[in-house]
Amino acid sequence: METPQIEMGGFKVNSPQVPNGGLRPTVSSSWNSRGTVERALKSIRIVVFTSKLNLLMPFGPASIILHFTTRRHGLVFLFSMLGITPLAERLGYATEQLAIYTGPTVGGLLNATFGNATEMIIAIYALKNGMIRVVQQSLLGSILSNMLLVMGCAFFAGGIVHRNKDQVFSKATAVVNSGLLLMAVMGLMFPAVLHFTHSEVRQGASEVALSRFSSCIMLVAYASYLYFQISGRSNIYSPIGSEEAPNEDTVEEDEEAEIGMWEAVTWLAVLTLWVSFLSEYLVNAIEGASDSLNLPVAFISVILLPIVGNAAEHASAIMFAMKDKLDITLGVAIGSSTQISMFVIPFCVVIGWMMGQKMDLNFQLFETATLFITVLVVAFMLQDGTANYLKGLMLILCYLIVAASFFVHVDPQSSDG
Repeated sequence: METPQIEMGGFKVNSPQVPNGGLRPTVSSSWNSRGTVERALKSIRIVVFTSKLNLLMPFGPASIILHFTTRRHGLVFLFSMLGITPLAERLGYATEQLAIYTGPTVGGLLNATFGNATEMIIAIYALKNGMIRVVQQSLLGSILSNMLLVMGCAFFAGGIVHRNKDQVFSKATAVVNSGLLLMAVMGLMFPAVLHFTHSEVRQGASEVALSRFSSCIMLVAYASYLYFQISGRSNIYSPIGSEEAPNEDTVEEDEEAEIGMWEAVTWLAVLTLWVSFLSEYLVNAIEGASDSLNLPVAFISVILLPIVGNAAEHASAIMFAMKDKLDITLGVAIGSSTQISMFVIPFCVVIGWMMGQKMDLNFQLFETATLFITVLVVAFMLQDGTANYLKGLMLILCYLIVAASFFVHVDPQSSDG
């Protein structure tokens, strides 16, 4: 029987043989531990050092130091917001990596849950503090930001790069998402109408009860939508409309994982914990920041807070639009809005119910009207299945009008926090 040889540094050396045909435990275990360390270092290099956005990470610890050393809430708010931004992007990256290993079904659920994890964590901390209006306005702001600003910038950038043609995307998927967004508007509208027409059976209690019932219905509708996407048509993880126009580059990108499955799970846990930790400082500084920066709480909640969760989506949506992959752009922008309106908002109502907080779907007339008009504008923009720089510019200008409206808007319930 020949003694097995191992090639080391260009030379072949005899390896000590053991009964099971492997190497001696001492050698293999030392190689295993060295391999584990190398994998961990490679994982840290990929996750922490490959994204330029991670240059903002030091702002996180800086916000905590500022919180304990100064009373400058404006700076604490801005620093914690900047510190959370790269974490939100890396959270999305880790989710995508894990989804590659789990397959389309679990991957779809992971993307639905962790895709907007930052918004959910901030919302839960604000709920715990009884800041129901901040929760409502920050989630509304995320929907408006995704539909108008993110998609507008993507259409504009893609249209400038591809000036000589109209870019095309799947009309069918855009219509399904527009329908879900309109259903969400309906869910938000009835509690508001009930409140402002003073037609409740029990004053104050009926709109909360209706909100909780509608939230459960919206969660069932979103679960049905996920099942519809995963089982029969296209899964939520693969690019929207890819079954109509398959793209080999996209498939390769999706299937090639850069980090291992357990590494992705570990990073998800670490990043979620760090986002949770910073979110507490961010939420606690909102009211102080409103005073020191002389900005309305509504403007901070609707316009500034969504920047934290949407920075990564913004960058990726523009990048895909410039590569003429508009179906993926639409999946990022409209898909994220659908997740927040049909999953995150109803989920927060249910969580508030468990916490004993009267979180409801009455977003007040101003916010509900803003959302309704926005969904209508976006639905009309998407109905012909084409995009160009003019449509992008119109969406961006619409967002500027919304931002200006919230800058001069005084929340009628601001005293309730």
